[in-house]
Amino acid sequence: MGNRTALYQSHVDAGAKIVDFGGWDMPINYGSQIEEHHTVRQNAGMFDVSHMTVVDVTGPDARAYLRTLLANDIAKLDDFIGKALYSGMLNEAGGVIDDLIVYHLDGWYRVVVNCATRDKDLAWMTRQSEGFAVTLQERADFAMIAVQGPKALAQAKQALPEQNDLIDGLKVFHGAAAGDWFIARTGYTGEDGLEIMLPEADAPALWQTLIDNAVAPCGLGARDTLRLEAGMNLYGHEMDETVSPWQANMGWTIDLKDAERDFIGRAPLEAQQAEGVPAKLVGLVLRERGVLRAEQTIIVDGVEATGVITSGSFSPTLGFSIALARVPAEAEVEAVVEVRNKRLPVTIVKPNFVRHGQSLV
Repeated sequence: MGNRTALYQSHVDAGAKIVDFGGWDMPINYGSQIEEHHTVRQNAGMFDVSHMTVVDVTGPDARAYLRTLLANDIAKLDDFIGKALYSGMLNEAGGVIDDLIVYHLDGWYRVVVNCATRDKDLAWMTRQSEGFAVTLQERADFAMIAVQGPKALAQAKQALPEQNDLIDGLKVFHGAAAGDWFIARTGYTGEDGLEIMLPEADAPALWQTLIDNAVAPCGLGARDTLRLEAGMNLYGHEMDETVSPWQANMGWTIDLKDAERDFIGRAPLEAQQAEGVPAKLVGLVLRERGVLRAEQTIIVDGVEATGVITSGSFSPTLGFSIALARVPAEAEVEAVVEVRNKRLPVTIVKPNFVRHGQSLV
């Protein structure tokens, strides 16, 4: 038996197929992963993401601490209460310990990290806090529900009429407190939506209220195909401690503007940039029959080095197979992938495929 969220019984009662996910007993689907995927693209679905780890960072040195800890610069949030920032948290060699979202909440910060990296993240954050006047509080008392899809905000407002003004006022990638709750306009699907952090005791009632207002429960299977179509990284696939953010399509999150900000991993990143990065993360499209899977080899004509698929699947929205892959920097438009002793032609595209239900490829 793994860890269980406050919504575990709700999943069982709904007939969910439960699997182990990073040590948590979580729903992979409620019957049809593809139907759940389409529901999020076309209507509104919700996910139990209570296994994610929430850490509140407070104290007079909270800002200085996070400016050292993160590759992106939270100084960007100084004038924007509630605004969120996506960043990598790097080791001394410039490898990615985790990717995360941090919210600025008027003098303190809320950080959301991945469940699979919880223990090492908390240990690293605690060790790096030495010398800073900060307090790190893990909010294990929180559950989190993600409501995603083109109708997500409208359906959430029906379920939460008392929060209509707050939801109407939320800009994309911002969050706001509602008593003991925190509602953010963020997500992991390429659709609009909300991530609602709330006390565990409140979660089952909200889950049922959302169901009563036409928001469909969805499992982690659909969440993975949705995030792949949106070109969003998954820790342990597109990045890990051996992978530079330059090679994980995270270069846009590296802020080098302030020469005085010596964040962890900065020197190796600058050296890599100066030397030239040998590989890049791209999208792949396979329009003929076949399914792209992680670990398949990518071959680029005229380039000795090979590439590798980091995440791949059939795309329910597009109707063909797509993948994220790390390929030699010289790769341009065409490549081949080795699938079951066959070499199939693939097209190299930007590493995102679907946004707001629309094809980008």
